[in-house]
Amino acid sequence: MGAKKTKQLRTAFIGSGGIANTYLGCIKRIDELDVVALSDISMETMLKRAEEHEIGNDALFTDYKQMLREAQPDVVFVCTPNGLHCPASIAASKAGAHVMVEKPMAMNAREGKRMIEAAKKANKKLIVGYQWRFDPKTQFIKKQVDSGVLGDVLFGKVWALRRRGIPNWGVFGRKELQGGGPMIDIGVHSLEMCHYAMGSPKPVSAMGMTWTYLGDKPSDQIESHWKGWDYKTYNVEDLAVGHIRFDNGAVIQIESSFAAHIPENRIDFQLMGTKGGCTWNDSKIFKDENGYMVNSEPGYLPASDFVENFYLKIRNFVDHINYGIKPVAPIEDGLMVQQMLDAIYKSAEQGGKEIKIK
Repeated sequence: MGAKKTKQLRTAFIGSGGIANTYLGCIKRIDELDVVALSDISMETMLKRAEEHEIGNDALFTDYKQMLREAQPDVVFVCTPNGLHCPASIAASKAGAHVMVEKPMAMNAREGKRMIEAAKKANKKLIVGYQWRFDPKTQFIKKQVDSGVLGDVLFGKVWALRRRGIPNWGVFGRKELQGGGPMIDIGVHSLEMCHYAMGSPKPVSAMGMTWTYLGDKPSDQIESHWKGWDYKTYNVEDLAVGHIRFDNGAVIQIESSFAAHIPENRIDFQLMGTKGGCTWNDSKIFKDENGYMVNSEPGYLPASDFVENFYLKIRNFVDHINYGIKPVAPIEDGLMVQQMLDAIYKSAEQGGKEIKIK
């Protein structure tokens, strides 16, 4: 049996900021992808990317719709602020391109459904960029759950906490452009990892609360790792908590912050099941064996590598397109995570009332 023929895919970007830079670096390792165009409202940003990655200036567009018409890409990576995920993704699908959209999927689940409908109508792939699913620690936990080591997973506890890390770049403090603050920006990572490891059960309701008490004040009055955020336009939460119920009876609780009075930053999740439990960050398993409570951990796991995780998610996307390989982060999972985020924020607006997820 001969080797599979490599299909070259004309590749373009909508948004060429910092996260696009990570994508472009990883794409150099993937023979099937040929970058033919970048689009961004900032020509200065695009010129910088073009120089860094040896892309011709004639491939730069300040209008992504013009780029889609003229470059005719097979694949588009949407790397914009959250508010543009939906229109950019739909336009790319309609133009005949497969799409990987950065997390979170959209501003809300309603937009996410429109994106899915557009991709299906165009008969094109749509994937959400959840690179932490590919992390060795996540894969280790996922395999323990899938093999029955934990039994039925009952409860997940999720943390995405910064003690003092309010972004001073981009539009992360503007709800109208991002949809929210730490819950939708960094909480989404830990939440989607935990949900994936649990087996992606269907959410049925959620409740939550959010608070703002530091980000809307001048940064020179507050001790912080990053100074100079625009406190006058800052209208997202500093701290958010949520409680999510699933159709199988399981529950997830989540805490996420840009700024909170805590000992240290924390990105982690924990699972508790009928036969065992686990923690993600230290990759430990807790179970009973031969009448004893036993804690165990792998003798070796590759170290977490943000860029390598990025490469693996792009590699999986390309293999999904060219060879029909199952996606590790199917868009249906992205929509469920978006539904959870929506319900938490809606609950917070209503004073913590439980919100049904249809």
